[in-house]
Amino acid sequence: MAVLVALGAFLMTLAGGWSAHRVADRRHLVLGLAGGLMLGVVGLELLPESLEAAGTEIYGVPAALLLFVGGFLLAHLVERLLAHRQAAHGAGESNGRTPEVGLTAAAAMVGHSAMDGVAIGAAFQVGGGMGAAVAVAVIAHDFADGFNTYTLTRVYGNARRRALAMLFADAAAPVAGAASTLFFTIPEPLLGGYLGLFGGALLYLAAAEILPEAHHEHPARSTLLCTVAGVLFIWLVVGAAH
Repeated sequence: MAVLVALGAFLMTLAGGWSAHRVADRRHLVLGLAGGLMLGVVGLELLPESLEAAGTEIYGVPAALLLFVGGFLLAHLVERLLAHRQAAHGAGESNGRTPEVGLTAAAAMVGHSAMDGVAIGAAFQVGGGMGAAVAVAVIAHDFADGFNTYTLTRVYGNARRRALAMLFADAAAPVAGAASTLFFTIPEPLLGGYLGLFGGALLYLAAAEILPEAHHEHPARSTLLCTVAGVLFIWLVVGAAH
């Protein structure tokens, strides 16, 4: 059942990437919506779940929050290192952005989607009701994952072929993750720490890269409305799942 549900996530991820691909002439709206979706996923889903799962504290601070900050700093460090390396080799950036950063971010999305599949499988091991609730949230927000994976890859100057390859990898990841739960389980604290780390990295990409890019090219009210709509969409998804 978990693998069958993950197939729904596969289709929703492809639908999200296809939507991002088809609206290239409305790039600022795509980026605005993607930023809102990413912000909503981090603040309304990843961070609360990580705090609940990884409940331990380290020197008075929840471990999930420390990893959240660490993920933010790690994303910033990776971007600066890749940019410095490319500049040192005399390679030009695409609009000031290195394609490797986009591929790294997309690869992180693929890893996150695989963990989504693991979450579906683990939830179905607990019970059918829990599995159904997790499946609703995962399938709904996998549209955003596909949208963001394609957008992140393209916004850093990667060719469309690479973006499509990362999109298909992201779509297949939940199926593989769900299938893997037939062989092993992940301790809840470890899963919570991962969600915190990934949430910090995703927040950096949304706040420092995607949203500034969207409003730099077209500082229109419609772009802001798309960002708000993305956050509200994730709020509705999270509320429906609970």
